[in-house]
Amino acid sequence: MLGYILRRVLATIPVMIIVAIFVFLLLRLTPGDPAAILAGDAATPAQLERIRDRLGLNDPLYVQFLTWAGQTLRGDFGTSLISNTPVSGMIASRLGPTINIAVMTIVISVLLAVPMGVIAAWRHRSWVDFLVMSFSVLGFSVPVFVIGYILIHIFAIDLRWVPVQGYKPLSDGLGPFLARAILPSLTLATIYVALIARMTRASMLEVLGEDYIRTARAKGVRENVVLFRHALRNAAVPILTIIGTGFALLISGVVVTESVFNIPGIGRLTVDAILARDYPVIQAMILLTAGIYVFVNLLVDISYSIFDPRIRY
Repeated sequence: MLGYILRRVLATIPVMIIVAIFVFLLLRLTPGDPAAILAGDAATPAQLERIRDRLGLNDPLYVQFLTWAGQTLRGDFGTSLISNTPVSGMIASRLGPTINIAVMTIVISVLLAVPMGVIAAWRHRSWVDFLVMSFSVLGFSVPVFVIGYILIHIFAIDLRWVPVQGYKPLSDGLGPFLARAILPSLTLATIYVALIARMTRASMLEVLGEDYIRTARAKGVRENVVLFRHALRNAAVPILTIIGTGFALLISGVVVTESVFNIPGIGRLTVDAILARDYPVIQAMILLTAGIYVFVNLLVDISYSIFDPRIRY
């Protein structure tokens, strides 16, 4: 087990190196001059040249990469060209809301979707199965912002149960945090409940037809034990894959939800940086997103070996 985990961890190193090279070259080779953005339209050629020297843009490309990579390994992502503040501090202040909303969304999605998918597969072609599949289609079809505005209208405006918008960190108390995080989490969970429930149903349908399931039932094992201990465990690999992928997508794809609910997360930070062509922030956000994808996939790979020991070999 330890050897398998070590091999998976070592395999992430070349992936992150390739990602770092790609991120560095992507912004260096695209049109646009960071010095011109920083200096403004009225800058003289001499001023632009001094800024390029200060930023190291006149150095050879490999020197720029080694300097940037060394700073990045130390957690220094540079300084924002627009706000002139450290990029690491900007990300740290925005990462908490996004992570909290994403974790809450995944928890809600898993708690709802997995039982829904199991029951839909167990009652295949029944009215329960029809309802689950109908909800899955609806969850994929309705845009996120429409679901968000509907929930705001019902629970915030009509019923006045929760605030309309805004965000409170956990440090301000569990109540204020939940009051402002529940609607964006439910909005995002609508999509992921549909996705995970559909995958759970498909995986369970394959497993429930296996011989060992019929043997367990013939031996008199309780149906809930057959479903959740025998069948679900053997159907867990594709379900874990979709849960892990969903979490990674949540981290990088909550821009619309953060805008609807006025949440100061990394999604809005990324959009603002792209519009302003703030290269250090864009580089850091792409690298951070890629790192989250790699880390989540590593955790998913390790979880495979827990549910299916054959994968270790």
